[in-house]
Amino acid sequence: MKTALIIPARYGSTRFPGKPLAMIAGKTMLQRVFELALVATEDFDNVDILVATEDKRIFDHAQEIGARAVMTPDTCKTGTDRAAAAIEAADLTPDVVLNLQGDAPLTPPHFISDLLMAFTDRPMPDVVTPAYHLPWEDLDHLRKSKKTTPFSGTTVTVKEDGYALWFSKNIIPAIRGEEELRTQSLMSPVLRHIGLYGYKYEALKDFIKLPQSTYEKLEGLEQLRLLENNYTIKVVTIDPQGSPIHGGIDSPEDIAAAEDILKLSESS
Repeated sequence: MKTALIIPARYGSTRFPGKPLAMIAGKTMLQRVFELALVATEDFDNVDILVATEDKRIFDHAQEIGARAVMTPDTCKTGTDRAAAAIEAADLTPDVVLNLQGDAPLTPPHFISDLLMAFTDRPMPDVVTPAYHLPWEDLDHLRKSKKTTPFSGTTVTVKEDGYALWFSKNIIPAIRGEEELRTQSLMSPVLRHIGLYGYKYEALKDFIKLPQSTYEKLEGLEQLRLLENNYTIKVVTIDPQGSPIHGGIDSPEDIAAAEDILKLSESS
């Protein structure tokens, strides 16, 4: 299986311009993401890691840290579009494309390797993506945050075979008999989605040509375009293994929080 792991690294972020070059505990964000990609794929053969950017400064820095970089158009609307453009620019023909968030330097490497392993399933899924079961305490926190930021946090429901039924910015499923369920387990039945994606290359090429779908526009979730067009999405249930689940770096203020998490992990 030939794999292309793409790290979209855009300079022109509205909220945080130049964030791939921001320093986090002595290394740039891009260097940290590239290093975790190397660790995650060290047991896999035929892996190309590409930094996809629209900016020469990031391109040059990628080369400085030993990463292969390609220039992609500034018109790419999403990280998925940039990943597809990177594959074309690098003249690659992979079987599988994994789109690694360039602003998520604290992603545990096993999240990525677990996704790659899911492509060994037969039949091979069109898309793979991770999620994790929320402890009741974390579900309570998510419910509270939804009152002020209703579009933060995505949940997913899955079939018994692990394939996605639906993704939503609402908390799904609704839970009857919750009080009794809380006495039976520390974990809730709610799966929180993590925004990493792996694609069969053919599915990726099809996906970027499809128009935005009805529920994709309503929820603001591009993966719904896949479900609405009958593509299969395998949800890989991830065990955090004690690692904190940390979202992407969206603002300069997030840098300090990331450095605190790194200090805790290094001291443990």
